[in-house]
Amino acid sequence: MNEKDVFVVADNVLTPLGKTTAENFSKLKQNISAVKLHHNTNISSQSFYASLFHKDESFIKNGKGYTKFEQLLIASIGNALQNSGVDAKDKKTVFLISSTKGNIGLLETEINNAELQKRIALSTSAKLVSAYFGFVNQPIVISNACISGVLGIMTGMRLLRSGQYENAVIAGADVISEFILSGFQSFQALSAQVCKPFDKSRNGLNLGEGAGTIILSTQKKHPQNIKVMGGSVSNDANHISGPSRTGKELGYAITKALQDAALTPGDIDFVSAHGTATIYNDEMEANAIGLSHLQSVPLNSLKGYYGHTLGAAGLIESIISVQSLKEELLISTKGFEETGVTSSVNVINGNLPLKARNFLKTASGFGGCNAAVVFGK
Repeated sequence: MNEKDVFVVADNVLTPLGKTTAENFSKLKQNISAVKLHHNTNISSQSFYASLFHKDESFIKNGKGYTKFEQLLIASIGNALQNSGVDAKDKKTVFLISSTKGNIGLLETEINNAELQKRIALSTSAKLVSAYFGFVNQPIVISNACISGVLGIMTGMRLLRSGQYENAVIAGADVISEFILSGFQSFQALSAQVCKPFDKSRNGLNLGEGAGTIILSTQKKHPQNIKVMGGSVSNDANHISGPSRTGKELGYAITKALQDAALTPGDIDFVSAHGTATIYNDEMEANAIGLSHLQSVPLNSLKGYYGHTLGAAGLIESIISVQSLKEELLISTKGFEETGVTSSVNVINGNLPLKARNFLKTASGFGGCNAAVVFGK
C-alpha cells in the first residue's frame, strides 16, 4: 500500500464524566458511570436513565449566540487543538462534524419558521463552529444515524490518504431533547435501568450527551503516534430501524476494513463494539463478529458508562480505545454479567491489562448502516 499513513495527533472526550480524555479515562478505570436516573419533565413525563450534563453547565466562556450543541463542539475542538501543533487556518487542514440530530431540540422551544429551519440545519452549525476557529476550508458534515462518528473518522482518513489535505479535525456531538427521547420511547428501545450490553437480561439502551474530537495528520513529525489503519461501511437494506438478523452486512464491513488495513482477524487484539444493549443490535453484532472470526478476541462496550451518545458515540468510543492502547488497559463492559447472545463473543466484565497493537471499532445505525474502523500502533 503506497497510501499515506494517517496518525492520531490529539483528541478530546467531553462528557458528564469529564472535560478531557484523561479525566474520562480515569473515571472509567474506577468503573464510574455517568448514567443516572433523571426526572426531567421538560424532556419526559416519565423518569428515565441517561447520561446528561447538568442543566446550568457552561462549556465555553462566551457562549452567546451558540446553542448547547455548538458549545459542546467548540469546547471539545478547542481542547484537542490546544497542544496539537495543527493550525485551523492552514489550507491543508479539513474540518468535519459528525452528528445525528444537531440542533433538533430547538423545534421544542422556538417558533417553527424559515429562519428556524435554517438555524437547525447542520450546515449552519458547521459554519458557526468553523468560523469560531478560523478554518479556511468549507466544513464537511457527516450525518448517517449512529455510525456518524466512525464514518467521520473514516472520511477524514480517506481525505488525508488522497493527499488533498494533511490534517483533519473531526468532531462529533449530540444533546438529548424531548424529540430524541420520545423517538426511542416509541420504539420501546429504552431500558428502565442502567443498560446491560450483550447480557442475558438486557432490555434496551440508555441515551447520553457528549462530544468527541480526534485530530488526524499525515505529517511525518507524528510517526510514533497511533494510526488509523483502515475502514469500511456497508448497508443491510433490511429495515428502516431494525438491524439485519444475520449480521452478514456488518461482517462484510469488518472484513473490508481489515483488508483496507492490510491486517487479518488474528492481528486484532480487541474490539470496541457498538453494544447498545438492545435485543436485536447486540445479537446482530455478535453474529457479525463471529462471521469475521473475531469471536475469541476481547470485546467491550462503553454504553453502560456514557449511554448511547448517537453521532458522538463512534468518536468517544474510538478515542477511549486509543487511550486503552496507550495505557495497555481495556475498560470493562459495565452491566455485563451473563452472555445473552446466540453467537459466542468474548465480552470482558472487568478491566483487562492488555498489551495490544491493533483494535477494531464497530458501529451500526437506523437505516441499516454499518461501519468498521481499525486503529493500530
